[in-house]
Amino acid sequence: MINLQTVQTDTFTMDYCQFGHGAQTLVILPGLSLQKVLGTAEAIAQAYRLLTDECTIYVFERRNELPAVYSVHEMAEDTARAIQALGIGPVSIFGASQGGMMAMDIAIHHPALVSRLILGSTSARLTDAQCDQFESWRRLARAGSTEALCLAFGEAIYPAGVFARVKEPLRALARSVTEKDLQRFLILSGSLRGVDFLCDVNSIACPVLILGSRDDRVLGVDASLEIAQALPEGAGCELYLYDGYGHAAYDLAPDYKARMLRFLQTREPVFPAPRTGKHSP
Repeated sequence: MINLQTVQTDTFTMDYCQFGHGAQTLVILPGLSLQKVLGTAEAIAQAYRLLTDECTIYVFERRNELPAVYSVHEMAEDTARAIQALGIGPVSIFGASQGGMMAMDIAIHHPALVSRLILGSTSARLTDAQCDQFESWRRLARAGSTEALCLAFGEAIYPAGVFARVKEPLRALARSVTEKDLQRFLILSGSLRGVDFLCDVNSIACPVLILGSRDDRVLGVDASLEIAQALPEGAGCELYLYDGYGHAAYDLAPDYKARMLRFLQTREPVFPAPRTGKHSP
């Protein structure tokens, strides 16, 4: 059963869904998207069904009342306040892409709120070259070129074979994107330039699982390696690198949720050497 709810604080409201019945609480923070993710709540619950016996899962949107300028740190602070308002902490957090940046920020500034951290295809420091790609998406959004934006976004996050299969669904998605969606996308994507908290990652004290991709064409494999190297020795870091799934490994890799589950079930920190998983998407 999926519960769609809204949490209210003194300054904003935030939509979320809840599913699963396990003893652990897992918060999922999605990445940058063209539309709100809770419109696909049923699909999200299906994708994470393997975790529902172990976890009660909360998936949070960004706040409903978006300011004109909204930093990743402010997104993280708002999400932390939403978690506190619901009284569900401490929690494990899985953040993908921009959501992973938020997850790290929460672990840095609210350590008592986070028991475990799973980071998918994310970075603690964005380069000018990476931000230039985001700016190319923003130019399409400002021009109202929704089909070109959806295709450019898909081509960047998916491997070539997958992108070829999803072109038509992406074109269909573009027809449902509204002017409000584009304005929301511009605000959220505008938060990415200037992100750099790599020097603060060494304050994360909870165990961390990093799931990256060697063929990530959005952030690159170095982003995952940098996080692993910056984490404090003894914190409990596990790093696994995929091949063949690109930035969207969190959606495509068939063993992704099983790796998350094993990490969440592990009672003692683990320290394996970095590995590469080779599969065919």
